[in-house]
Amino acid sequence: MGELVLTTYDWVPDPPRGFVRDLRIRWALEEAGLPYSVESTPFSERGPEHLAHQPFGQTPWLTDGDLSIFESGAILLHLGELNALLMPTDPKGRNETIEWVFAALNSVEMASLPWAILRFSGLAGDNPAWAELDRFLTLRLERMEPVLTAREWLAGSFSIADILMADVLRLVDRFDGLAGHGACRAYVARATARPAFRKAHADQMAHFAAAD
Repeated sequence: MGELVLTTYDWVPDPPRGFVRDLRIRWALEEAGLPYSVESTPFSERGPEHLAHQPFGQTPWLTDGDLSIFESGAILLHLGELNALLMPTDPKGRNETIEWVFAALNSVEMASLPWAILRFSGLAGDNPAWAELDRFLTLRLERMEPVLTAREWLAGSFSIADILMADVLRLVDRFDGLAGHGACRAYVARATARPAFRKAHADQMAHFAAAD
């Protein structure tokens, strides 16, 4: 493992603060107690150097020595390989963690993100597109509800799978979308009560506030 450097935007508007995805990486690093530093890239100007690390002009990315890794899921898998507190080393636990990492990103977030974008933009309402997205998300939450009723964490012990799933569901909860799904809401509350999340969230908020 080389020096870990997390890069995020230098500033974002108020609405997404606390939900920018560098929080997922901060959270994992804090859970594992891994030393890291944070650098900034301009929010308003995403030039060649930015695109060399993140070809879609987004954040975060993580450098580990000579490695530069983008996409929060890929970064978390990398960190999971570095520290057993983030991903079990036994085959069953490791496989379950990886399964739920992809489930959070491909099954749940693919439903929750467009739903949340419409809520952010004020386009949710009495129209067919919104009704379809709302049904899609509700189905995903209905599938998650018995899973989270039966277990405290997705892969036995707390892992990167929980960081991703809790963060995905946390955005839904911001708009009260978990109101009818008590196990999902309780899971988010358990995860976000962890000291590592609280520190990561506070650090992200302070980072963006410092640029105001």
